[in-house]
Amino acid sequence: MPMTKARGDVTAEAAGAMNRLLGALGTGPARGLPAVERWNPPFCGDLDMRIAADGTWFYLGTPIGRPALVKLFSSVLKREGDDYFLVTPVEKVGITVEDAPLQAVEMAVEGEGDKRSIAFRTRTDDLVTVGPDNALRFERAANEGVKPYVHVRRGLWARLTRALTYDLLALGEISEIDGQAQFGIAAGGAFHVVAPASEIEGL
Repeated sequence: MPMTKARGDVTAEAAGAMNRLLGALGTGPARGLPAVERWNPPFCGDLDMRIAADGTWFYLGTPIGRPALVKLFSSVLKREGDDYFLVTPVEKVGITVEDAPLQAVEMAVEGEGDKRSIAFRTRTDDLVTVGPDNALRFERAANEGVKPYVHVRRGLWARLTRALTYDLLALGEISEIDGQAQFGIAAGGAFHVVAPASEIEGL
């Protein structure tokens, strides 16, 4: 997935939006995720905020060290095309995402074959089970091998850590799809293709 770049300098409006988001952290515990897909506020500029490929959030070049703050920001994250924004009902600000905006850090597996259930927890405590709404997909990178992702919500994907990648691929098997042998993962009643079986030695 290509890096999504910010579209300009930090503006006063964007800084104000950041302050309002920070203020929201003190309003009490969240009651479920906000319905950001229903929000279409005006664009207020870009923040100097970046989600690195390893899932670390940065603001003004410094890692955000408060997990609760990262969780708050992730709850109001919205994707539009290849761009990512933090949104409120009245404004939105752009941020930079190097790879995937979320990172899967834990995996639980039950069952075998077509009846296998695979669930993930992200760094921001999203819980997803692989299925029709939460598919697995795989990309190949020149120096990184296979990169697995799981869909979390609203076009937002989580990349698996390296350790989880090894654990997931260990569940792989070969199945014939449209007359071709494919290596993949059976989960959630579907077979998620990783690569042609002829290429598995290079994974």
